[in-house]
Amino acid sequence: MGFPGTWMTESESVVYRVVPKCACSTIGQIMYYSDHGRFFDGDIHDAKDGMHKWAHEASKPVIENNVAGQQSYAFTCVRNPYTRILSSFFDKICGIQRNGNRYRGNLVPKLMYEYGIEVGGDDGKQEFDQIKSFRRFLLFARDTIRYRRPMDPDIHWSATSGHVSTFICNGGRYNKIIWTEKFNEGMQGVLDAVETPHAVDLNSIPRFNESEGHGPKRAHPVEDYFDDLSMHLVYEIYKRDFEVFKYDFENPANKLPIAEIDLAEVHAKLGE
Repeated sequence: MGFPGTWMTESESVVYRVVPKCACSTIGQIMYYSDHGRFFDGDIHDAKDGMHKWAHEASKPVIENNVAGQQSYAFTCVRNPYTRILSSFFDKICGIQRNGNRYRGNLVPKLMYEYGIEVGGDDGKQEFDQIKSFRRFLLFARDTIRYRRPMDPDIHWSATSGHVSTFICNGGRYNKIIWTEKFNEGMQGVLDAVETPHAVDLNSIPRFNESEGHGPKRAHPVEDYFDDLSMHLVYEIYKRDFEVFKYDFENPANKLPIAEIDLAEVHAKLGE
């Protein structure tokens, strides 16, 4: 299976396991800058050179050799399940994507028909009942993850622990896992632990939020989207995420972690 979703600098200073909706655009640009002294012109996900990616055939043996031998510092970044699934809804379901189309073609019309979801009109900018539609989307997300119906789960709402675990199961080992909610602190820890061709000043790095502006703005506080049933569904889908990445299931309003991540626990529980 190899190491899907893994990026590595050309200098092999650092290895990163991408988790969608967890600051991956910013992290990719920081890695690119640390090698080249400039940012990639465009969405880093579109970069075909300047960085090793598992999706590129020529990069696979280089990444495999490095990760299997644990030669470089390896890390990933995680996010609170409540805010991550909300972000996926507004970006991927309600939003118009970079190519000017809806995400995954007929997915949104299918959701509108089968689950009664509204998305804010053709441009995603019209008012609609965000809470009602999000809760219906949550049912759909649960169905894809639990039953693989009406489709396989999408990478943007499948569990973070699932993404993180493939790296471990195939022979990789993390030196650090950082939280999106404490990004600068965590990313500085990564940068302090590695030597890069170009120094990175995190305070001057812009945030490359490539999904921003795709869809409608969130009209309510996070906790308003989650009633008792919604919280039950979230826990059903993301139980391991809450447990190993130390997020607060009991309080959707608290996006911050409630304990330190135990790397030994992560490797034990997600390496099974």
